[in-house]
Amino acid sequence: MNKGKLQVVCGWLMAISIILVSCYNLRQHSTPLVTIKLSSWGSSPVEQRLLLKTLEDFEVKHPQIKVIYELIAEQYMDVIKTRLIGEAAPDVFYLDALEAPFFMSQNVLEPLENYIKPEFDIGDFRENLLSIFRYKNHIYGFPKDYSTLVLFYNKKYFTLMGLDHPPIAWEQLRAYSDKLTSGSDIHKNYGFGDSTQLSHQFYKMQDFGGSLIDSKGRVVFNSCSNLLGLQLSLDMYLKDRSSALKSDLGVSSTTEMFGEGKVAMIVDGNWAIPYLQETFPDLDFGTAELPSINGNKSTVIFTVAYVMNHQTKHKTAAWELISYLTGKEGMSQWARSGFGLPTRKSVLQQLGYHKDPLRLPLIRGTEYGVPWQLSKYPAAIIDSFENQYISAFLGKQTLKQAMLKAESSANSKIQAME
Repeated sequence: MNKGKLQVVCGWLMAISIILVSCYNLRQHSTPLVTIKLSSWGSSPVEQRLLLKTLEDFEVKHPQIKVIYELIAEQYMDVIKTRLIGEAAPDVFYLDALEAPFFMSQNVLEPLENYIKPEFDIGDFRENLLSIFRYKNHIYGFPKDYSTLVLFYNKKYFTLMGLDHPPIAWEQLRAYSDKLTSGSDIHKNYGFGDSTQLSHQFYKMQDFGGSLIDSKGRVVFNSCSNLLGLQLSLDMYLKDRSSALKSDLGVSSTTEMFGEGKVAMIVDGNWAIPYLQETFPDLDFGTAELPSINGNKSTVIFTVAYVMNHQTKHKTAAWELISYLTGKEGMSQWARSGFGLPTRKSVLQQLGYHKDPLRLPLIRGTEYGVPWQLSKYPAAIIDSFENQYISAFLGKQTLKQAMLKAESSANSKIQAME
């Protein structure tokens, strides 16, 4: 090839290269960057770092989507409700199972079933967890993780008292608690650390066949079944003096009183495991399914979902984020920390939690647990209960008096909101 022809060929090749580069750049700029916002409530710094890392990985795999993460440290649900009214809510946000009935009934969440593709593998989710976010044949959220309540017990204290296994029935727990209680009133160690929170008393009512809401939608704290369940804690606290509240011991939580060795047993969730392991590394503890009550086994299931704002202008991008965070890859990365149990069966198996003796009781509880979900107005129910139950716990009024007042208060508040 002579020099002239070579120059012509080189010129054509250069021209073609320029055209190809131009077309590539045009393609790149023809798909503009989409920015979406994800909001969550506050949690531990470790959890926050893990979520940010998961979001970074999402952006690497989805370069046309930018995620702005917002931490709402206080009054999370109030902030979200206010923003939804003002059409300024985030595109994707956390939604607790407790608050889900209200949100799903208000037409503020985007139904997600039409976005689902076969590769998302919806059948991989535990159905009883997924059903918590179903409403009128629509799916409004995919749960990111979950926990049940189990019994935590101090192995060292058990060994010292000659107890070789955790209690399997409430009567046994009460006897254990009495045996494990020692010392004077000033320097006393208690067998059991209790809580007056409704979420930690709910399962006891369930075991006696109780229910918080009747068929007419009214709160019924004062039913015979509920009173039987609630009396169990009162007897240990007021009669046996073998249990303590966090306020009695000057700590911020039952988890803390257990970690500090001030009580030998507590009821808590999966979130307590990494906290205890990191904060109290010398503590030798175990977990067990909650003791049966009245011949029945029960526990409470807590879960949180990612949901999409119905008003978002970027629904496709919002779904891409939700499907990644609750997909097998994203969930595996998130659940690896141990703060929450994965809601996908395959991820649970992959991470080996079903072989972990500390988490196996939590997983077993999923088979018979009751979702922590009350009605469209959970705050009215919880506040009314806890404001009165604590006074019965402290002996200022009878349990029946307290529950009559709580029942009346809750129904009045709910009636005013409907």
